[in-house]
Amino acid sequence: MQSPADILKDIWTSAGGDPAALERVRLSGDEPQIPSSFRVAVAGQATIAAAGLAAAEIWRLRSGKMQDVSVDMRHAVAECRSERYLRVDDKPPPPAWDAIAGVYRTGDGRFVRCHTNFPHHRKAVCDVLGCEPARDKVQAALMQWKGEDFETAAYAAGGVVALMRSYDEWSALPQARALARLPLISIEKIGEASPKPWPKGDRPLEGLRVLDLSRVIAGPVAGRTLAAHGADVLLVSGPALPAIDWLTIDTGRGKLTAFIELKTDTGRAQLRDLLEDADIFSQGYRPGALAALGFSPEDAAKISPGIVYVTLSAYGHTGPWAERRGFDSLVQTTTGFNHAEGRAAGLDAPKELPAQMLDHATGYLMALGAMMAKMRQARDGGSWHVSVSLAQTGRWLWNLGRLDGGLNTPDLSGEAVYAAFIESMPSGFGMLKAVRHSALLSTTPAQWSRPAMPLGSHPAHWPARS
Repeated sequence: MQSPADILKDIWTSAGGDPAALERVRLSGDEPQIPSSFRVAVAGQATIAAAGLAAAEIWRLRSGKMQDVSVDMRHAVAECRSERYLRVDDKPPPPAWDAIAGVYRTGDGRFVRCHTNFPHHRKAVCDVLGCEPARDKVQAALMQWKGEDFETAAYAAGGVVALMRSYDEWSALPQARALARLPLISIEKIGEASPKPWPKGDRPLEGLRVLDLSRVIAGPVAGRTLAAHGADVLLVSGPALPAIDWLTIDTGRGKLTAFIELKTDTGRAQLRDLLEDADIFSQGYRPGALAALGFSPEDAAKISPGIVYVTLSAYGHTGPWAERRGFDSLVQTTTGFNHAEGRAAGLDAPKELPAQMLDHATGYLMALGAMMAKMRQARDGGSWHVSVSLAQTGRWLWNLGRLDGGLNTPDLSGEAVYAAFIESMPSGFGMLKAVRHSALLSTTPAQWSRPAMPLGSHPAHWPARS
Protein backbone atom coordinates (compact mmCIF):
# COMPACT_ATOMS: atom_id res chain seq x y z
CA MET A 1 0.00 0.00 0.00
CA GLN A 2 1.39 3.39 -1.01
CA SER A 3 2.51 5.87 1.64
CA PRO A 4 0.96 9.36 1.73
CA ALA A 5 4.23 10.75 0.34
CA ASP A 6 4.14 8.35 -2.61
CA ILE A 7 0.49 9.16 -3.28
CA LEU A 8 1.34 12.87 -3.34
CA LYS A 9 4.30 12.20 -5.61
CA ASP A 10 2.08 10.41 -8.12
CA ILE A 11 -0.46 13.25 -8.18
CA TRP A 12 2.20 15.92 -8.44
CA THR A 13 4.34 14.36 -11.16
CA SER A 14 1.35 13.22 -13.24
CA ALA A 15 0.23 16.86 -13.36
CA GLY A 16 3.67 17.92 -14.58
CA GLY A 17 5.18 19.01 -11.28
CA ASP A 18 8.94 19.05 -10.65
CA PRO A 19 9.80 16.07 -8.39
CA ALA A 20 12.43 18.20 -6.61
CA ALA A 21 9.65 20.38 -5.18
CA LEU A 22 8.40 17.42 -3.13
CA GLU A 23 11.41 17.76 -0.85
CA ARG A 24 9.76 20.87 0.61
CA VAL A 25 6.55 19.10 1.69
CA ARG A 26 5.88 17.65 5.13
CA LEU A 27 2.89 15.36 5.68
CA SER A 28 1.97 14.51 9.27
CA GLY A 29 -0.61 12.25 10.86
CA ASP A 30 -1.67 8.66 10.45
CA GLU A 31 -4.66 6.94 8.93
CA PRO A 32 -7.42 6.12 9.53
CA GLN A 33 -8.88 9.33 10.93
CA ILE A 34 -12.58 8.70 10.35
CA PRO A 35 -14.59 5.46 9.99
CA SER A 36 -14.24 4.09 6.46
CA SER A 37 -12.77 1.09 4.72
CA PHE A 38 -11.40 3.51 2.11
CA ARG A 39 -8.37 5.77 2.44
CA VAL A 40 -10.40 8.96 2.61
CA ALA A 41 -8.08 10.72 5.06
CA VAL A 42 -4.97 10.38 2.93
CA ALA A 43 -7.01 11.32 -0.17
CA GLY A 44 -7.87 14.64 1.44
CA GLN A 45 -4.35 15.23 2.70
CA ALA A 46 -2.64 14.43 -0.60
CA THR A 47 -4.92 16.53 -2.81
CA ILE A 48 -4.73 19.52 -0.46
CA ALA A 49 -0.94 19.17 -0.29
CA ALA A 50 -0.66 19.01 -4.07
CA ALA A 51 -2.63 22.24 -4.47
CA GLY A 52 -0.58 23.90 -1.73
CA LEU A 53 2.65 22.83 -3.39
CA ALA A 54 1.46 24.29 -6.70
CA ALA A 55 0.90 27.63 -4.98
CA ALA A 56 4.38 27.43 -3.46
CA GLU A 57 5.89 26.69 -6.87
CA ILE A 58 4.12 29.67 -8.40
CA TRP A 59 5.54 31.82 -5.63
CA ARG A 60 9.01 30.48 -6.42
CA LEU A 61 8.55 31.40 -10.08
CA ARG A 62 7.27 34.86 -9.20
CA SER A 63 9.70 35.75 -6.42
CA GLY A 64 12.64 33.38 -6.78
CA LYS A 65 12.05 32.24 -3.19
CA MET A 66 11.25 28.71 -2.05
CA GLN A 67 9.03 27.85 0.90
CA ASP A 68 7.89 24.78 2.79
CA VAL A 69 4.41 23.25 2.71
CA SER A 70 2.97 21.12 5.50
CA VAL A 71 -0.40 19.39 5.80
CA ASP A 72 -1.67 17.54 8.86
CA MET A 73 -3.95 14.62 8.00
CA ARG A 74 -6.51 15.33 10.71
CA HIS A 75 -6.72 18.99 9.72
CA ALA A 76 -7.15 17.95 6.08
CA VAL A 77 -10.02 15.59 6.98
CA ALA A 78 -11.71 18.37 8.93
CA GLU A 79 -11.39 20.68 5.94
CA CYS A 80 -12.87 18.00 3.68
CA ARG A 81 -15.93 18.05 5.93
CA SER A 82 -15.86 21.81 6.40
CA GLU A 83 -19.58 22.23 5.78
CA ARG A 84 -20.31 20.14 8.90
CA TYR A 85 -18.35 22.40 11.22
CA LEU A 86 -19.43 25.79 9.90
CA ARG A 87 -21.29 27.95 12.39
CA VAL A 88 -23.03 31.26 11.71
CA ASP A 89 -23.52 33.29 14.88
CA ASP A 90 -22.90 29.99 16.70
CA LYS A 91 -25.82 28.30 14.91
CA PRO A 92 -25.22 24.85 13.34
CA PRO A 93 -26.17 24.02 9.75
CA PRO A 94 -29.76 23.09 8.92
CA PRO A 95 -30.57 19.56 7.68
CA ALA A 96 -28.42 18.88 4.64
CA TRP A 97 -30.94 16.99 2.54
CA ASP A 98 -34.36 17.56 1.03
CA ALA A 99 -37.19 15.56 2.62
CA ILE A 100 -37.32 12.92 -0.13
CA ALA A 101 -33.59 12.76 -0.91
CA GLY A 102 -31.86 9.49 -0.14
CA VAL A 103 -32.01 5.74 -0.70
CA TYR A 104 -35.01 3.64 -1.78
CA ARG A 105 -35.65 0.04 -2.72
CA THR A 106 -37.07 -0.75 -6.15
CA GLY A 107 -39.38 -3.51 -7.25
CA ASP A 108 -36.54 -5.74 -8.43
CA GLY A 109 -34.78 -5.64 -5.06
CA ARG A 110 -32.20 -3.03 -6.04
CA PHE A 111 -31.41 0.31 -4.37
CA VAL A 112 -31.56 3.75 -5.95
CA ARG A 113 -30.48 7.09 -4.54
CA CYS A 114 -32.37 10.27 -5.38
CA HIS A 115 -30.78 13.71 -5.14
CA THR A 116 -33.61 16.22 -4.79
CA ASN A 117 -32.06 19.23 -3.06
CA PHE A 118 -32.89 21.45 -6.03
CA PRO A 119 -36.62 21.91 -6.78
CA HIS A 120 -36.36 20.99 -10.47
CA HIS A 121 -34.61 17.73 -9.61
CA ARG A 122 -37.29 16.88 -7.04
CA LYS A 123 -40.02 17.65 -9.58
CA ALA A 124 -38.38 15.39 -12.19
CA VAL A 125 -38.36 12.43 -9.80
CA CYS A 126 -41.97 12.95 -8.78
CA ASP A 127 -43.10 13.48 -12.38
CA VAL A 128 -41.53 10.18 -13.47
CA LEU A 129 -43.05 8.34 -10.52
CA GLY A 130 -46.39 10.15 -10.70
CA CYS A 131 -46.44 10.73 -6.98
CA GLU A 132 -46.41 13.44 -4.34
CA PRO A 133 -43.05 14.55 -2.81
CA ALA A 134 -43.30 12.41 0.33
CA ARG A 135 -40.98 9.53 1.26
CA ASP A 136 -43.72 6.93 1.63
CA LYS A 137 -45.27 7.92 -1.69
CA VAL A 138 -41.89 7.77 -3.48
CA GLN A 139 -41.11 4.39 -1.95
CA ALA A 140 -44.47 2.95 -2.90
CA ALA A 141 -44.14 4.19 -6.48
CA LEU A 142 -40.60 2.80 -6.83
CA MET A 143 -41.82 -0.70 -5.99
CA GLN A 144 -43.41 -0.65 -9.45
CA TRP A 145 -40.06 0.00 -11.13
CA LYS A 146 -36.86 -1.86 -11.90
CA GLY A 147 -33.89 0.13 -10.58
CA GLU A 148 -32.05 0.64 -13.84
CA ASP A 149 -35.24 1.53 -15.71
CA PHE A 150 -36.00 4.23 -13.15
CA GLU A 151 -32.44 5.59 -13.32
CA THR A 152 -32.72 5.87 -17.09
CA ALA A 153 -36.17 7.46 -17.03
CA ALA A 154 -35.31 9.94 -14.29
CA TYR A 155 -32.22 11.16 -16.14
CA ALA A 156 -34.21 11.54 -19.33
CA ALA A 157 -36.66 13.73 -17.40
CA GLY A 158 -33.90 15.98 -16.05
CA GLY A 159 -33.54 14.32 -12.65
CA VAL A 160 -30.39 13.12 -10.91
CA VAL A 161 -30.57 9.63 -9.45
CA ALA A 162 -28.25 6.63 -9.21
CA LEU A 163 -28.68 2.88 -9.18
CA MET A 164 -26.45 1.28 -6.56
CA ARG A 165 -23.91 -0.87 -8.36
CA SER A 166 -21.11 -3.03 -7.14
CA TYR A 167 -17.62 -2.09 -8.24
CA ASP A 168 -17.62 -5.03 -10.67
CA GLU A 169 -20.93 -3.91 -12.18
CA TRP A 170 -19.62 -0.37 -12.58
CA SER A 171 -16.30 -1.56 -14.03
CA ALA A 172 -18.13 -3.50 -16.75
CA LEU A 173 -19.87 -0.37 -18.05
CA PRO A 174 -18.49 1.48 -21.09
CA GLN A 175 -18.21 4.67 -19.03
CA ALA A 176 -15.86 3.03 -16.53
CA ARG A 177 -13.72 1.72 -19.39
CA ALA A 178 -13.60 5.22 -20.90
CA LEU A 179 -12.35 6.66 -17.59
CA ALA A 180 -9.67 3.98 -17.32
CA ARG A 181 -7.97 5.53 -20.36
CA LEU A 182 -7.79 9.01 -18.83
CA PRO A 183 -5.38 10.55 -16.30
CA LEU A 184 -6.58 11.84 -12.95
CA ILE A 185 -6.27 15.40 -14.29
CA SER A 186 -6.35 16.08 -18.03
CA ILE A 187 -4.43 19.18 -19.15
CA GLU A 188 -4.42 19.95 -22.86
CA LYS A 189 -3.48 22.91 -25.00
CA ILE A 190 -6.47 24.28 -26.93
CA GLY A 191 -5.13 27.44 -28.57
CA GLU A 192 -2.17 29.64 -29.32
CA ALA A 193 -1.37 32.69 -27.22
CA SER A 194 1.65 34.58 -25.98
CA PRO A 195 2.82 33.92 -22.43
CA LYS A 196 1.21 36.24 -19.88
CA PRO A 197 3.66 37.73 -17.40
CA TRP A 198 2.94 37.22 -13.73
CA PRO A 199 1.26 40.29 -12.20
CA LYS A 200 2.73 42.09 -9.22
CA GLY A 201 1.82 40.85 -5.78
CA ASP A 202 2.94 39.58 -2.40
CA ARG A 203 1.06 36.25 -2.53
CA PRO A 204 1.30 33.31 -4.96
CA LEU A 205 -1.87 34.10 -6.93
CA GLU A 206 -2.24 37.80 -6.21
CA GLY A 207 -3.36 39.69 -9.29
CA LEU A 208 -4.74 36.59 -11.03
CA ARG A 209 -8.40 36.78 -11.96
CA VAL A 210 -10.60 33.70 -11.64
CA LEU A 211 -14.16 33.39 -12.94
CA ASP A 212 -15.93 30.80 -10.80
CA LEU A 213 -19.13 29.43 -12.37
CA SER A 214 -19.87 26.55 -10.04
CA ARG A 215 -22.24 25.42 -7.29
CA VAL A 216 -22.49 22.92 -4.42
CA ILE A 217 -19.02 21.68 -3.31
CA ALA A 218 -16.28 20.60 -5.75
CA GLY A 219 -16.09 23.65 -8.02
CA PRO A 220 -16.65 26.14 -5.19
CA VAL A 221 -13.89 24.44 -3.14
CA ALA A 222 -11.53 24.96 -6.08
CA GLY A 223 -12.36 28.67 -6.17
CA ARG A 224 -12.04 28.95 -2.40
CA THR A 225 -8.58 27.36 -2.61
CA LEU A 226 -7.39 29.76 -5.29
CA ALA A 227 -8.73 32.65 -3.22
CA ALA A 228 -6.81 31.36 -0.19
CA HIS A 229 -3.58 31.93 -2.12
CA GLY A 230 -4.49 35.46 -3.18
CA ALA A 231 -6.45 35.20 -6.44
CA ASP A 232 -9.30 37.58 -7.19
CA VAL A 233 -12.14 35.05 -7.47
CA LEU A 234 -15.46 36.28 -8.82
CA LEU A 235 -18.28 33.81 -8.27
CA VAL A 236 -20.88 34.28 -11.01
CA SER A 237 -24.39 32.96 -10.41
CA GLY A 238 -27.76 33.46 -12.02
CA PRO A 239 -30.38 35.35 -9.99
CA ALA A 240 -32.90 32.51 -10.48
CA LEU A 241 -30.52 29.57 -9.97
CA PRO A 242 -31.19 27.50 -6.84
CA ALA A 243 -28.38 27.30 -4.30
CA ILE A 244 -27.70 25.52 -1.03
CA ASP A 245 -27.20 28.41 1.36
CA TRP A 246 -24.91 26.70 3.87
CA LEU A 247 -22.53 25.53 1.15
CA THR A 248 -22.56 28.99 -0.41
CA ILE A 249 -21.42 30.45 2.91
CA ASP A 250 -18.73 27.85 3.54
CA THR A 251 -17.21 27.96 0.06
CA GLY A 252 -17.75 31.69 -0.45
CA ARG A 253 -14.90 32.72 1.81
CA GLY A 254 -12.45 34.92 -0.09
CA LYS A 255 -14.69 35.51 -3.10
CA LEU A 256 -16.53 38.33 -4.77
CA THR A 257 -19.99 37.34 -6.00
CA ALA A 258 -22.10 38.79 -8.79
CA PHE A 259 -25.34 37.90 -10.58
CA ILE A 260 -25.34 37.54 -14.37
CA GLU A 261 -28.32 36.20 -16.31
CA LEU A 262 -26.68 34.16 -19.05
CA LYS A 263 -29.99 33.53 -20.82
CA THR A 264 -29.97 37.15 -22.01
CA ASP A 265 -27.80 38.88 -24.59
CA THR A 266 -26.83 41.46 -21.98
CA GLY A 267 -25.72 38.80 -19.53
CA ARG A 268 -23.65 36.94 -22.08
CA ALA A 269 -22.00 40.23 -23.08
CA GLN A 270 -21.16 40.87 -19.41
CA LEU A 271 -19.55 37.46 -19.07
CA ARG A 272 -17.56 37.93 -22.28
CA ASP A 273 -16.24 41.24 -20.93
CA LEU A 274 -15.15 39.57 -17.70
CA LEU A 275 -13.65 36.65 -19.58
CA GLU A 276 -11.51 38.94 -21.74
CA ASP A 277 -9.56 39.99 -18.63
CA ALA A 278 -9.63 36.65 -16.77
CA ASP A 279 -6.74 34.28 -16.22
CA ILE A 280 -8.76 31.23 -15.14
CA PHE A 281 -12.31 30.20 -15.98
CA SER A 282 -13.58 27.45 -13.68
CA GLN A 283 -16.98 25.89 -14.29
CA GLY A 284 -19.04 22.95 -13.11
CA TYR A 285 -22.25 23.34 -15.08
CA ARG A 286 -24.08 20.46 -16.71
CA PRO A 287 -21.91 19.29 -19.63
CA GLY A 288 -22.72 21.24 -22.76
CA ALA A 289 -24.70 23.97 -20.98
CA LEU A 290 -22.09 26.72 -21.27
CA ALA A 291 -21.04 25.61 -24.75
CA ALA A 292 -24.63 26.19 -25.90
CA LEU A 293 -24.30 29.79 -24.66
CA GLY A 294 -21.03 30.43 -26.47
CA PHE A 295 -18.61 29.68 -23.64
CA SER A 296 -17.06 26.33 -24.53
CA PRO A 297 -13.31 25.95 -23.87
CA GLU A 298 -12.60 26.74 -27.51
CA ASP A 299 -14.89 29.78 -27.42
CA ALA A 300 -13.18 31.02 -24.27
CA ALA A 301 -9.75 30.64 -25.88
CA LYS A 302 -10.89 32.90 -28.73
CA ILE A 303 -12.43 35.47 -26.41
CA SER A 304 -9.45 35.45 -24.04
CA PRO A 305 -6.28 34.02 -25.59
CA GLY A 306 -4.13 32.53 -22.87
CA ILE A 307 -7.08 31.49 -20.70
CA VAL A 308 -6.91 28.45 -18.43
CA TYR A 309 -10.34 26.81 -18.67
CA VAL A 310 -11.22 24.25 -15.98
CA THR A 311 -14.10 21.82 -16.50
CA LEU A 312 -15.70 19.72 -13.78
CA SER A 313 -18.03 16.87 -14.72
CA ALA A 314 -19.66 14.05 -12.82
CA TYR A 315 -18.63 11.09 -14.95
CA GLY A 316 -15.84 12.34 -17.21
CA HIS A 317 -15.56 14.29 -20.45
CA THR A 318 -15.59 11.24 -22.74
CA GLY A 319 -17.75 8.13 -22.91
CA PRO A 320 -21.52 7.55 -23.13
CA TRP A 321 -22.17 9.19 -19.76
CA ALA A 322 -20.12 12.32 -20.49
CA GLU A 323 -23.23 14.53 -20.43
CA ARG A 324 -24.85 12.88 -17.41
CA ARG A 325 -25.52 15.08 -14.39
CA GLY A 326 -24.36 13.95 -10.99
CA PHE A 327 -23.28 14.79 -7.47
CA ASP A 328 -20.82 13.18 -5.06
CA SER A 329 -23.45 11.06 -3.31
CA LEU A 330 -24.72 9.71 -6.63
CA VAL A 331 -21.28 8.96 -8.01
CA GLN A 332 -20.45 7.09 -4.79
CA THR A 333 -23.61 5.04 -5.34
CA THR A 334 -23.05 4.34 -9.03
CA THR A 335 -19.36 3.45 -8.91
CA GLY A 336 -19.36 0.91 -6.08
CA PHE A 337 -18.42 2.86 -2.96
CA ASN A 338 -21.79 2.60 -1.23
CA HIS A 339 -22.04 -1.12 -2.00
CA ALA A 340 -18.49 -1.84 -0.81
CA GLU A 341 -18.77 0.28 2.33
CA GLY A 342 -22.09 -1.38 3.15
CA ARG A 343 -20.62 -4.85 2.73
CA ALA A 344 -17.64 -3.92 4.89
CA ALA A 345 -20.08 -2.84 7.59
CA GLY A 346 -22.07 -6.06 7.29
CA LEU A 347 -25.10 -4.33 5.76
CA ASP A 348 -27.33 -5.38 2.88
CA ALA A 349 -27.82 -1.72 2.04
CA PRO A 350 -25.83 1.28 0.81
CA LYS A 351 -23.44 3.00 3.20
CA GLU A 352 -22.00 6.42 2.39
CA LEU A 353 -18.41 7.48 2.84
CA PRO A 354 -17.97 9.58 6.01
CA ALA A 355 -17.21 12.67 3.94
CA GLN A 356 -18.16 14.06 0.56
CA MET A 357 -14.62 13.12 -0.39
CA LEU A 358 -15.15 12.86 -4.13
CA ASP A 359 -16.36 16.47 -4.06
CA HIS A 360 -13.66 17.87 -1.82
CA ALA A 361 -10.73 15.99 -3.33
CA THR A 362 -11.90 16.91 -6.83
CA GLY A 363 -12.08 20.56 -5.79
CA TYR A 364 -8.44 20.52 -4.75
CA LEU A 365 -7.50 18.68 -7.93
CA MET A 366 -9.29 21.39 -9.93
CA ALA A 367 -7.25 24.05 -8.14
CA LEU A 368 -4.07 22.05 -8.72
CA GLY A 369 -4.84 21.64 -12.42
CA ALA A 370 -5.62 25.34 -12.79
CA MET A 371 -2.31 26.34 -11.21
CA MET A 372 -0.26 23.80 -13.16
CA ALA A 373 -1.82 24.95 -16.43
CA LYS A 374 -1.23 28.59 -15.47
CA MET A 375 2.45 27.82 -14.92
CA ARG A 376 2.61 26.28 -18.40
CA GLN A 377 0.88 29.33 -19.86
CA ALA A 378 3.30 31.73 -18.20
CA ARG A 379 6.25 29.71 -19.45
CA ASP A 380 5.16 28.51 -22.89
CA GLY A 381 2.07 30.51 -23.78
CA GLY A 382 -1.07 28.95 -25.20
CA SER A 383 -4.60 28.50 -23.91
CA TRP A 384 -5.25 25.44 -21.78
CA HIS A 385 -8.12 23.16 -20.83
CA VAL A 386 -8.12 21.26 -17.53
CA SER A 387 -10.67 18.46 -17.07
CA VAL A 388 -11.52 16.60 -13.87
CA SER A 389 -14.48 14.48 -12.81
CA LEU A 390 -15.96 13.09 -9.63
CA ALA A 391 -15.95 9.59 -11.09
CA GLN A 392 -12.28 9.78 -12.05
CA THR A 393 -11.40 10.98 -8.56
CA GLY A 394 -13.42 8.03 -7.30
CA ARG A 395 -11.46 5.65 -9.51
CA TRP A 396 -8.23 7.08 -8.05
CA LEU A 397 -9.53 6.77 -4.48
CA TRP A 398 -10.59 3.17 -5.06
CA ASN A 399 -7.15 2.29 -6.39
CA LEU A 400 -5.48 3.62 -3.23
CA GLY A 401 -6.64 0.43 -1.53
CA ARG A 402 -8.73 -0.49 1.51
CA LEU A 403 -8.17 -0.35 5.26
CA ASP A 404 -8.85 -3.47 7.31
CA GLY A 405 -10.92 -2.45 10.29
CA GLY A 406 -11.16 1.12 9.08
CA LEU A 407 -14.86 1.26 9.82
CA ASN A 408 -14.10 0.68 13.50
CA THR A 409 -12.27 4.00 13.76
CA PRO A 410 -13.92 6.51 16.11
CA ASP A 411 -15.32 9.45 14.20
CA LEU A 412 -13.66 12.84 14.40
CA SER A 413 -15.63 14.83 16.95
CA GLY A 414 -16.73 18.39 16.54
CA GLU A 415 -15.04 19.19 19.85
CA ALA A 416 -11.66 18.06 18.47
CA VAL A 417 -12.13 20.14 15.33
CA TYR A 418 -13.17 23.26 17.22
CA ALA A 419 -10.23 22.94 19.59
CA ALA A 420 -7.65 22.80 16.82
CA PHE A 421 -8.75 23.94 13.37
CA ILE A 422 -11.41 26.66 13.60
CA GLU A 423 -11.07 30.38 12.97
CA SER A 424 -13.64 33.14 13.43
CA MET A 425 -14.35 35.83 10.87
CA PRO A 426 -17.08 38.34 10.02
CA SER A 427 -19.22 37.79 6.93
CA GLY A 428 -22.29 39.09 5.18
CA PHE A 429 -24.26 36.39 7.01
CA GLY A 430 -23.02 37.00 10.54
CA MET A 431 -19.96 35.89 12.49
CA LEU A 432 -18.54 32.70 11.02
CA LYS A 433 -16.65 29.91 12.71
CA ALA A 434 -15.09 27.80 9.99
CA VAL A 435 -12.23 25.41 9.32
CA ARG A 436 -8.93 27.08 8.45
CA HIS A 437 -7.10 26.01 5.31
CA SER A 438 -4.94 22.99 6.13
CA ALA A 439 -2.07 23.58 3.67
CA LEU A 440 0.41 25.63 5.70
CA LEU A 441 2.88 27.61 3.58
CA SER A 442 5.88 28.91 5.47
CA THR A 443 6.30 32.26 3.67
CA THR A 444 2.89 33.07 2.15
CA PRO A 445 0.28 31.69 4.57
CA ALA A 446 -3.09 30.86 3.06
CA GLN A 447 -5.82 33.25 4.11
CA TRP A 448 -9.12 34.60 2.86
CA SER A 449 -8.92 38.36 2.58
CA ARG A 450 -12.58 38.82 1.63
CA PRO A 451 -15.58 37.77 3.73
CA ALA A 452 -18.22 35.35 2.50
CA MET A 453 -21.15 37.37 1.18
CA PRO A 454 -24.67 36.65 -0.10
CA LEU A 455 -24.83 35.77 -3.77
CA GLY A 456 -24.96 38.82 -6.01
CA SER A 457 -23.41 41.20 -3.46
CA HIS A 458 -20.87 42.72 -5.86
CA PRO A 459 -20.91 44.34 -9.30
CA ALA A 460 -19.93 42.19 -12.26
CA HIS A 461 -16.51 43.68 -12.84
CA TRP A 462 -12.94 43.04 -11.73
CA PRO A 463 -11.23 44.93 -8.95
CA ALA A 464 -8.23 46.98 -10.08
CA ARG A 465 -4.87 45.24 -10.06
CA SER A 466 -2.20 46.72 -7.79
